[in-house]
Amino acid sequence: MFKKLLSTNADKFISLNYSLFLLRFGAGALIFTHGLPKLMKVFSGDFSFADPIGIGPELSMILAAFAEGICGLFVALGLWTRFAAIVLSINMAVAFFFAHAGDPFSTKEKSLLFLLMFVVILFTGAGKYSIDQKLS
Repeated sequence: MFKKLLSTNADKFISLNYSLFLLRFGAGALIFTHGLPKLMKVFSGDFSFADPIGIGPELSMILAAFAEGICGLFVALGLWTRFAAIVLSINMAVAFFFAHAGDPFSTKEKSLLFLLMFVVILFTGAGKYSIDQKLS
């Protein structure tokens, strides 16, 4: 057992596909719960939001709600995963580098963690246990 823990071969300890599912579903579900209140604000007509890149608070709110709410759900389900991961990576890069640029690291570290997760998902794809796999 100890030899398996030290192995660099991912298949010796646990399937890579299970790991991809856990990362994809976990990251997608977590960002979805973060984006759901934004979606509700958009649907209720409340567009008060920051304007980190100068496109207006309304469009910034719509894009953030789409990324975190809709694309987060797509990532969790494994549907159009790479497209959704690109959108979420851009969203988290804007949050980290622009929206929270002047904040202490402890405030912006969540956006960096999400950025890293979505870049990994972008590189690896949805994996075996996804709707993308069933469609291809």
